[in-house]
Amino acid sequence: MTQSRELIERVYARFNARDINGVLTAVHSEVEWANGLEGGHVRGHEGIREYWERQWAMIDPHVEPTSISVGADGQIVVEVRQTVRDLTGRLFGEEVVRHVFRIKDGLIRRFDIRGV
Repeated sequence: MTQSRELIERVYARFNARDINGVLTAVHSEVEWANGLEGGHVRGHEGIREYWERQWAMIDPHVEPTSISVGADGQIVVEVRQTVRDLTGRLFGEEVVRHVFRIKDGLIRRFDIRGV
């Protein structure tokens, strides 16, 4: 769990710093990544890059992990406080959501978003 925790914490720190390349070092090239803005999933590094660039041109999200655990099936379950602001800094919303990661061979293979 220690390696997975470190991987997940690094991904959140790099996301919040808007360092796409830093995040992609932890993600498999054929990853399936939840598209929280439009629904469904994006695939691969370029899918994530295009999705986040589109997202960050519209809103300023910040996600802070509050707990990290391992699910019964080995998935990494992260509860996060998600704060979304517009590009002028005005608060859109704040909520707690659950992020679920599937990790294989030290890389994130799938990411899903679930309600709490």
